[in-house]
This record gives sequence, C-alpha cells and structure tokens, in this order.
Amino acid sequence: MAKLWIMFKLMKRWWSYTTAKLTGKFNENADPKVQLEQAIQEAQDQHRRLKEQAANVIANQKQTEIRLNRTMEEYEKIAGNAKQAVLMADEAQKRGDQAKMTEYTGAAESFANRMIALEREVEDLKSLHLQASQAADQAKAAVNQNSSMLQKKLSERQQLMSQLDQAKMQEQLNVAMSSLNETVGDDVPTFDEVRAKVESRYAKAKGMSELNSASVEGRMLEVEQASLNVEAQGRLSEIRAQLGLDAAPAEAPQVQAEGEAS
Repeated sequence: MAKLWIMFKLMKRWWSYTTAKLTGKFNENADPKVQLEQAIQEAQDQHRRLKEQAANVIANQKQTEIRLNRTMEEYEKIAGNAKQAVLMADEAQKRGDQAKMTEYTGAAESFANRMIALEREVEDLKSLHLQASQAADQAKAAVNQNSSMLQKKLSERQQLMSQLDQAKMQEQLNVAMSSLNETVGDDVPTFDEVRAKVESRYAKAKGMSELNSASVEGRMLEVEQASLNVEAQGRLSEIRAQLGLDAAPAEAPQVQAEGEAS
C-alpha cells in the first residue's frame, strides 16, 4: 500500500512537471496577437455571462415587486369587503334579521382571516423585495464595473497591438544589423569580410596600374601611341590637300606665322 502511495505521488509530481513544461513552451511559442485576441474574447464572453446573471437577478426583483403590488391590491380589496360585510351585518342586526346578521358576520370573519394571511404574505414579499432590490443594485454595479474594465481592455488592445508591431519591427531590425557584423552561415560571408575583399582587390589593381605606368614597357607604349597619332595627323593632312580643303584648324596658326616671317 505504501509503495502504491509513493508511486501515485511520483506520477502526480511528474504530471505537474510535464504540464508546467508544456505550458511554458506553448506560451513561449504562441503568437501574442492571437493570445491577446483570445483574452479579449474571453473578457467579452465573461461580461456577457455576467449581464445574463444580472438580468436574472433584476428579473427576480421585478417579479417580486409585481407579486407585492398584486398582493397589496388584493389586500385593499379584501379589507374593503370586510368593512362592507361588517356594515351589512350591523344593518341586519338593527332590522332584527338574525339570519342575515349571522351570514354577514361569517363573511366578515372570512374576509378578516384572508386579510391576516395577506398581511403576512405582504410582509414576506416586502422582505423578499428588499433583498431582491439589493441584489439587483449589486448586479447593476457589477455589470457597470465590469463594463468599464472591458472598455479599458479594449482601449489597451490597440496600444498593445501597436507596441507588438513595433517590437517585431525592432527585432527584425536587430537581426538585420547583426547579420552585417556576424556570420550568417558557413557559406555566407559577413558584410565586413566582403568590404575588405573588395578594398583589397581595388588597392591591388591600383598598385599594378602604377607599376605599369612607371615601367619601360609602359613608356614604350606611350611613345608608340604618340607615333601613331603623328602618322594619323599626317595622313589626314594629305587627304585634305587632295580634296582642296584648307589646312586643319590646328595647322592654321603655324602657316600664318611662316607668312609673317617671310
């Protein structure tokens, strides 16, 4: 028996631990927007149930009030009939009509008994009506208070939604900024690594260019290019002379200078 009890306690402890663990994981992975909407929906359902209960309490108060008013009206009617029966019995006694006096007196006694019963019922209904009225006032106050709380929650919902969107945006921005300085994966370089690689290639290319321009081969290429330019200018001059055109604009100042010298 003792072993069974120990096993039961261990199973209960394990179940509590598992439930708490699963609940923690669920809350960690659950979407806050969905949970917020669920909380608002639950608050609205609770308010609706509270209003239904309050309506039943108020309805009970109204029914008690109706019963009280009806009983008091009946009491007034019975009291009037009792007075009338007493008057008719007194008139029959004055006339010497013993039989009628006895009948009217019996009727008056019946009305009086009914009045006593109605008086007790009225007192009971007054007590019930007072209790029902107090309960109805409490129910109305509870509904009003809960309605204010619900409205506050509804107002806070939009603010929380906005804060949640801002938090998500900030989280994405943090991830993007981190990816610029941290390795995203084994095959993906960081931004700093790519920048260093580009700068290294640019510097190397500039260095090679400077070496080429300063070398003998570079000077030879410059001379060769200059010779080609001179040859090209001479060929253009020959073509212009064959066509009977004036000298090129670049040669005009030289011709003018030669004329002045002669």
